[in-house]
Amino acid sequence: MKASKLRIAAVIAGLFTGAVHAQSSVTLYGVVDAGVEFVNHLGAGDNTSVRMQSGNLSGSRWGLRGSEDLGGGLSAVFALESGFNIDDGRSGQNRLFGRQAWVGLRSAYGLVTLGRHNTPMYEYGVQYDPMAISTRYSIGVQDPTFQSRADNAIRYEGKFGPITGKLFYSTGVDGTSGVNGEVPGNYKVGREYSGSLAYESGPLAIAAIYDEVNGSTVATADNKTRKAAIAANYKIGPVRPYLGYRYGRIMTPPTSQTTNLYWAGALWEVTPALSLTGAAYYQDFRKTGADPWLFILSADYAFSKRTDAYLTVAYTRNKDGSDLGTGGFGTTLAGKNQTGVLAGIRHKF
Repeated sequence: MKASKLRIAAVIAGLFTGAVHAQSSVTLYGVVDAGVEFVNHLGAGDNTSVRMQSGNLSGSRWGLRGSEDLGGGLSAVFALESGFNIDDGRSGQNRLFGRQAWVGLRSAYGLVTLGRHNTPMYEYGVQYDPMAISTRYSIGVQDPTFQSRADNAIRYEGKFGPITGKLFYSTGVDGTSGVNGEVPGNYKVGREYSGSLAYESGPLAIAAIYDEVNGSTVATADNKTRKAAIAANYKIGPVRPYLGYRYGRIMTPPTSQTTNLYWAGALWEVTPALSLTGAAYYQDFRKTGADPWLFILSADYAFSKRTDAYLTVAYTRNKDGSDLGTGGFGTTLAGKNQTGVLAGIRHKF
């Protein structure tokens, strides 16, 4: 009789254990992206180069994300994402989870997370840059803020009908500064705050964003970089045009520099497998003539939902000493134009 009761208790315990596991989920995912790039006008010798590149359309990565239902419409969520270089097998960002590492709570009122995040500027670029923040050739070449991440951050996202709002605050964007990025007695070091508001309905998506970050050392804590942008895209059949503007002001007392970045482009889904993207980015540095252009053409062919091949061509037009490179090798020679050609394959899992 006693043994029978123990067996019944074990069965009941097993049922409850299964119910608890059914309310939780953990997903392993990743991207492996590699290609070969040609680029000209490099270094003092004005050289050309051909080399393998990792993470071109998408940064190569692996990650874990999960959630647990806590009841009452509340759930716990987390993400751990590690970047790596497929060409040499090394970790990216010089960290175990350099791309993302956060934990938080989701409810009917929104999502709150704490940890290392992609900034709202990064997320903004993914949706409103025609190249969707491609690692190698994209708006991030003209403004790296669109590819930024921040440590020590708290992030809120709430969706209310067609409107999505985001708030973001970091007490120290660079965890290698001070004490894990935060300096006792100087709260300004590495501080970043940002907010965005987006409207999406049918084929239209439009959003505005503001971002401000202080210098990441005690000596530069009073330096500020302010960015504000507005952009939109609209789907017309198989074509989605993009249009955007970003105001920037870099303040390094007693001087400052104002820049205006404009971009336009379009994504054309030629067939379910083939898509073509074209984009142009122009940056006006006020009170100088060093205003570079970046042009990009890209073709992507999907063999399946998880594997695709791509060919991308980028060209920078420099003048009056500007030295914008296409993105694969940094800057080019002052006043020189640069061409980059990149072909590769990407697999998602």
